[in-house]
Amino acid sequence: MSLFNQVKFLLKKEIVLEWRSKYAFNGVLLYVVSTVFICYISFNLSPGFSSNAGYSIVWNVLFWIILLFASVNAIAKSFMQESSNRLLYYYTIVSAKAVILSKIIYNSLLMILLSVLALFIYLLFFKNTLGDPLYYFLAVLAGSISFSTVFTMLSAIASKAGNNGTLMAILCFPIIIPVILLLVRFSKNAMDGIERSASYHDMIVLTAINAIVIVTSLVLFPYLWRD
Repeated sequence: MSLFNQVKFLLKKEIVLEWRSKYAFNGVLLYVVSTVFICYISFNLSPGFSSNAGYSIVWNVLFWIILLFASVNAIAKSFMQESSNRLLYYYTIVSAKAVILSKIIYNSLLMILLSVLALFIYLLFFKNTLGDPLYYFLAVLAGSISFSTVFTMLSAIASKAGNNGTLMAILCFPIIIPVILLLVRFSKNAMDGIERSASYHDMIVLTAINAIVIVTSLVLFPYLWRD
């Protein structure tokens, strides 16, 4: 079986299992809705804050915080929830590259769906301050893919270290902080309606980070897989 067919087979398996249980999707969606609602109540307790100059900054940062923790809840258990018997079965029928690629693709699709829903819910509760909605939507898609690639690989490493959540948090910090800074700046430019060319550098850097993480995953995961 070719690599493409293996990835297709595993991706279909992930989607079917999620469709049957909907555990990750429903759990993260509940988290997003409840968090946005709590933030909405908190903002209403300070009615004058929405007219302040710092409203758009807090609006943007708060959204990425919600999205960050939603991605952790959705992706962190990507490998941790796989039983040892199932992983052994995968080891006999597919390659390690197919496993990690299918996980990255599935988590990216899941996060894109959750991010779009989160943005819709966020805009439903809070006043729309987007100067360039289309570009902000692009920033959300880029952030979803970035979170997915980073957390999928870190989940694989943590699962081979005895599902050590502390290890994942330590490994995550130096990688995810630059990504968040780029996303916040990228999306803030979109909110302010700044010329799109001003964000091209951030887009290129985000793309480079995603490419590096994916290539690193393809190189390192086979060694983790054999263990």
